[in-house]
Amino acid sequence: MIGIVFTIFLIFLIASPSLCAGEDKTFNVVAYGAVGDGKTEDTKAFVKAWEDMCNATEGIPHMSIPKGKIFLLQPVQFSGPCKSNKVLVEVGGIIVAPTNIQAWSNKEKWISFANISSLTINGGGQIDGQGSVWWNACTDKALHFYNCNGLQLSTLRHLNSPLNHISITDSKGVYISDLHIYAPDESPNTDGIHIVRSSNVQVLNTVMETGDDCIAINNGSSYINISGIACGPGHGISIGSLGKDGAYNTVEEVNVSNCTFTGTQNGARIKTWQGGSGYARKITFERIRLINSQNPIIIDQNYSPNSLNVVQSAVKVSDVTFRDVRGTSADELAIDLVCSDSIGCTNIVFDQIDIRSTIPEKQTYSRCNNAHGTTKSTNPIVPCLSQ
Repeated sequence: MIGIVFTIFLIFLIASPSLCAGEDKTFNVVAYGAVGDGKTEDTKAFVKAWEDMCNATEGIPHMSIPKGKIFLLQPVQFSGPCKSNKVLVEVGGIIVAPTNIQAWSNKEKWISFANISSLTINGGGQIDGQGSVWWNACTDKALHFYNCNGLQLSTLRHLNSPLNHISITDSKGVYISDLHIYAPDESPNTDGIHIVRSSNVQVLNTVMETGDDCIAINNGSSYINISGIACGPGHGISIGSLGKDGAYNTVEEVNVSNCTFTGTQNGARIKTWQGGSGYARKITFERIRLINSQNPIIIDQNYSPNSLNVVQSAVKVSDVTFRDVRGTSADELAIDLVCSDSIGCTNIVFDQIDIRSTIPEKQTYSRCNNAHGTTKSTNPIVPCLSQ
């Protein structure tokens, strides 16, 4: 009899997963009072839903922002750490920023996530910064992540940021994919993704149309993998700028591959300020396609737009490879290596490069100063590098 009872209990236990593990719980912002008509301010409902989700302990707590509604949010920060090891925010609807500048209490960040591990944000919805009112004002990031290790961000549209669309700061193990980022090409400083002091970051399979860098990789960043980016309009993919105001800045171990630049102001760029220090090294751009792009390849180790004085110190640029870069340039100057007279750029490698003018009768050319390295099968010829 005891054996029969035990067998029945065991079958019941196996058939009842809620007894073995916590069920995922959903926290819908509408249930917390969010209206979602695009006019009513819904920030308090979002904050309350976040707080309850962040304090949940069973399964993977899930904050739901449902489709079919437009939610107006004031500047807001969602903070951790959360009690669950993983949390999910599903953005199905549309989130919009206020267009009244005076309504913003925080003019540096609109939506911020801080100190949260293993945060996933997805859902196919849209985040609209409505940034046109800000493009001549002073503000900052639309969607900011600080100390969010294990962040996963995917399948969203980001529109019209006041400044940077997405900023990643002090975070490790970040995975970003399948986004569509858009702002008009005349919108100032609307970087697609801005990466600072972060490592092991992947950005994959994303469309970026912006008024500034599609992706900017800045100080303290390492082991960055970027692949499958369709960039344009915009200012290309940039390392830097580094070393501003004499700062010691570093970037290393960056791989950019399988990307297309269409009608961009720049293509692959490394930019460092005169007077800075540190290094930009172990950087590769490969399998890059250019369609009528200005300034396809640039290393500017002497950046100082408003200074007439030449400063001898510079951020060291080394171990940079451009491989299999092909397409058309809107400028005749296709490769521009402006390296410091005092330090120079070392181990610069060009391999299988073919950049031709968009205008058939024009010929592309290169310019270089104090750059050292090698070339193989490169058009236009880069005379300061050995063949």
